[in-house]
Amino acid sequence: MTVLAQLGAHVARGGAASPREALRLHVADTVGAWIAGSATPEGRALLKFGENQDAVPDRVATHCALARLSEIDDIHLVSATTPGALVVPAALTIAASLGREGAALGEAIAVGYDAMVRLGAALGGTSILYRGIWPTYLAAPFAVAAVAARLLGLTETQAAHALGIALVLASPGVGRPSGTTTSRWLAIGNAARNGLTAALSAQSGFTGDLRIFEGEFFSSIYGLSPNPARLLDDRPVPGDVSFKPWCAAKQTMAAAQALREIIEEGVPPSTMSNLVVSVPPPYLKMIDHGVIAGERASHLTSVSYQMALAALDPDATIDVRQTPESVPAEVRDFMAKISVRADEGLLRHYPKSWPAHVVVTTASARHEKLVLHVPGDPERTLDESQVSAKFWRLVAPLVGDHASEELLRLAFAALDGGGVKALLEAMEKSAAALG
Repeated sequence: MTVLAQLGAHVARGGAASPREALRLHVADTVGAWIAGSATPEGRALLKFGENQDAVPDRVATHCALARLSEIDDIHLVSATTPGALVVPAALTIAASLGREGAALGEAIAVGYDAMVRLGAALGGTSILYRGIWPTYLAAPFAVAAVAARLLGLTETQAAHALGIALVLASPGVGRPSGTTTSRWLAIGNAARNGLTAALSAQSGFTGDLRIFEGEFFSSIYGLSPNPARLLDDRPVPGDVSFKPWCAAKQTMAAAQALREIIEEGVPPSTMSNLVVSVPPPYLKMIDHGVIAGERASHLTSVSYQMALAALDPDATIDVRQTPESVPAEVRDFMAKISVRADEGLLRHYPKSWPAHVVVTTASARHEKLVLHVPGDPERTLDESQVSAKFWRLVAPLVGDHASEELLRLAFAALDGGGVKALLEAMEKSAAALG
């Protein structure tokens, strides 16, 4: 059997048995990200753009884009993919349209996580990311095709063809679009739509290249050599996926966490004169920069800005709309104290961990902290109460306590059967109200 044939069988059979509790938590976490993403300028633009598009593929595109642009969705480190934002909204939207509930929904989410993480890991996600290839974008059609194939009840052969078609509908990157209405989010939504298109076309009898992994497609087009062992890894995925504890690029979080812990140990930010951050070389350039007014991505990926927020306004780090018109003087001054450098020695922890080593100097002492795992990583995972607390911090300020309570209840119950359509309607109603 080809790799795609084996993957098609995996999808059609419902995948490996994933821990139901992990799936429940990731569904609820993604619902929170989805609602929060709707409140950003990019989210409002997407909702306005799609307000007259009621077809299921269009709704899949919008819903997935909203969750992903939140930048507070889950992430799998070794593959450098963010599966929840593509898999969960797609599964909920398609399942609601088909009347699929309970176990069928859970299996579709599980195989979607499997597909995205396996493909990202097989293609070396953490290395291709810094070549300009966006692993989540490249894997999105593949993951959504797996979700849709399972919910549509495709045969093993049809599922394999759906995955193959999804691979040729995929694109590796989006360039560097900027501004408050960047086309990056239109692109990721369209990638999700392409995954559903792939599954529907396979259901209608269209075929893909079932030897695409064995042939020269990836080597000739992308200069990549997929790792078959990673593609066929049977271990359940959701338990290895990190929750994000606040809104920022994951590459900045270990440094911000290290600073938080140093402050908690009794070192006031006002006494800090110099801070040196060491990170693995692959993501130094991504996080070592200042911020640009009106450009949200620059704030979320700047480690000096994220550390300044952690020190001076920690409650602001949960806000997905981190685009101040101007940076306060005290934040700018604190950022100026921070320098960032590459440390080859940290590569021994990478990519299973995305670490940072922080050294803080005060007038009287030197304090240092190495952080390998932040809250939300599998080694420090969140339980139901912590996922709920994050949800409330994100959603309640936007839609109020009553709506937040109902959304959270429906999100946690989504895998129990009978409530997918109600959850989707509540989410779309809440998103629309934010305008």
